[in-house]
Amino acid sequence: MNIPSNMTEQEVLSVIHKVVDKTAAKYTFYGYTIDDIKQESYIICIEALDRYDGIRPLENFLSVNLSNRLKNFVRDNYFLSSTDSNRVKVIQPAQLDYEEKLVDTDEKYPVKEDDVDEDYLLNNIDRLLPASMRMDYLKLVENIYVNRTRKQEIADKIIEIMQEIGYEEG
Repeated sequence: MNIPSNMTEQEVLSVIHKVVDKTAAKYTFYGYTIDDIKQESYIICIEALDRYDGIRPLENFLSVNLSNRLKNFVRDNYFLSSTDSNRVKVIQPAQLDYEEKLVDTDEKYPVKEDDVDEDYLLNNIDRLLPASMRMDYLKLVENIYVNRTRKQEIADKIIEIMQEIGYEEG
């Protein structure tokens, strides 16, 4: 790892950690968990240090470099080119990790943890959750920031799914 002369190793690692947390969560790829993307992002940032010229702040340099590399990854792996002007998107939402648990710690919703068959519920959420909500739902599962309005939309949709599959309110 090539450390800039005006920074310590700990400062560089702190900047890399901040950049990875901020940038990697914006990208979800079929078959990759957010942890996988973060690990690759750390490697990309460490490799980029060799090209750092010290002219602009390290955080800006790493953010741009990481974002460009992840966009190139999407372009190279998730698009089929029928013609140069007309690309067809073939990326699919990632599958859920069924080791995660849904726990109502605030007791805000009527169904309690003991009443939930988690595998059944998660399979149905995976099947019935609209693709437009999938990316933000996966961020919530991974404890990544999603704004309050969007969280509420997803929670409302999950309650709707639970009611569809037989969980009763109240």
